[in-house]
Amino acid sequence: MDGPLHERVAADLRRRISSGELPVGAAVPSESQLCERWGASRGPIRQALATLRAEGLIGGGRGRPPVVRSRTMPQPFETFLSFSRWAEQMGRTPGQRTLEVARRPASAEAADALLVDEGEPVVHLLRLRLLDGVPAMIERTTFVWPVGRLLFDFDCDQGSVFAYLNGRGVDLSTARHVIDAIVADESDAALLTVAPGSALLRERRRTSSADGRPVEHSDDRYRPDLVSFTIDNSQQAHPALLRTSSA
Repeated sequence: MDGPLHERVAADLRRRISSGELPVGAAVPSESQLCERWGASRGPIRQALATLRAEGLIGGGRGRPPVVRSRTMPQPFETFLSFSRWAEQMGRTPGQRTLEVARRPASAEAADALLVDEGEPVVHLLRLRLLDGVPAMIERTTFVWPVGRLLFDFDCDQGSVFAYLNGRGVDLSTARHVIDAIVADESDAALLTVAPGSALLRERRRTSSADGRPVEHSDDRYRPDLVSFTIDNSQQAHPALLRTSSA
């Protein structure tokens, strides 16, 4: 992984925590051990540990050595990242299994979200997203036709759809996220290898271009034992961002 040293140290510790190499309750390597492992000064090491504390993965302090508190990987909303990029930044290996890419008439819900006429052609994408080979999220995304048709020339099992679309010149500037909790139906349960009725985190997202035109509408369902969400607000943030984040 490229990037600043503190990010690489944090990503390595996340990987060791998520894999169980550092189980919940285990002591995190000391600053001196990490300095030796990475050939680093204490500054980047302390910055990496502070990041993991802020994410809730480790705890401790006031003279006590840090210990692992959780294996749940937080997904930040302070930047708009694809699932693949987020997983890689967490030190995890992303994967996907594409179940459907199809042209369909827009449903009433999709038409409302994308500001198109009901029945107008759209492209529906259904994928199972994986973390280190484990099913973590079901992605159900509907694209407006001029954008979605680009996916027929792309192998959706080979990487980030958003990165591909960005590379094709698609403007994906803003997103509004709504998060709630639902229970897994039979289809969700089978795909995510959980029991029917299990709690899931649902993220409904609408992504728009810089001029406000909707590009895609998604209904993503996560296993809460594998993924959580953090939202960072500040008084300096744009008011629209504050409203969206608290929705």
